[in-house]
Amino acid sequence: MSLTLDKLQKLKRQAGGDIAQREPALTTPRTAQTSIDQLRQLLRIRAPAPVAAPVATDRALPGIEIAPGLHLREQTLPDDALPERFCGAFDRKDVLAPSRMLFFDTETTGLAGGTGTRAFMIGAADWHDGALRIRQLTMRTMAAETAMLDAFRAWIRPDTLLVSYNGKCYDAPLLATRYRLARKVNPLAGLAHVDLLYPTRRRYRGVYENCRLATIERQVLRIVREDDLPGSEAPAAWLSFLRGGSAQNLRRVLAHNHQDVISLSRLLRHLSAQ
Repeated sequence: MSLTLDKLQKLKRQAGGDIAQREPALTTPRTAQTSIDQLRQLLRIRAPAPVAAPVATDRALPGIEIAPGLHLREQTLPDDALPERFCGAFDRKDVLAPSRMLFFDTETTGLAGGTGTRAFMIGAADWHDGALRIRQLTMRTMAAETAMLDAFRAWIRPDTLLVSYNGKCYDAPLLATRYRLARKVNPLAGLAHVDLLYPTRRRYRGVYENCRLATIERQVLRIVREDDLPGSEAPAAWLSFLRGGSAQNLRRVLAHNHQDVISLSRLLRHLSAQ
């Protein structure tokens, strides 16, 4: 079908009208003094969110760093006068010399033992210059284990008398494993060892609900701990610190270990006097 000139012109006018209806004319701001906020709203641009300042993490531990990643805390505590000898009948021994004693306790990554468990803290106490000296070694990094083992070995003499609570079955074998894995001589091997758990059980089994050190502290030694971190939470406190977390709970582990070795000295005095 042929289209006349008049029809073509009419179709063009109709097409132009449709386009005008579909595409409204662009508008511009009424004035050139549009504010920044109005421009952002017009252009739909959001202001960037403020960046929070980094929060400083509490990483402080009491004491000094004596090797890369190894912390030493040393304190002295006034104590009662020492006898020349303690009666060792409670452990089926004649006498015990206080000058030879080293009370020790470890904090570890677990209770299962074996090569996968390591001690990240070693606490020790001895009588020195008329006071009870408490020394604690804490690993700030995994790589500090060798330095910690060397430092602990320096505290031990050939005639040292080890004193612990369940140390014969747990602490001493665990440290022996760590020395062996580090290819070092175990300084605890062959030393006399008084494990206070066994005489405590013989004397107080059935008297109290159990013979855990915390129970004996409370019932026998009249020691009440405040804000004590349970030993079961010590591994998590250390692992959190290793991953860059706060040192708050690790300091509580230090306080727990500190009291442990003090309590060992008090318990030995108590048992030897009975």
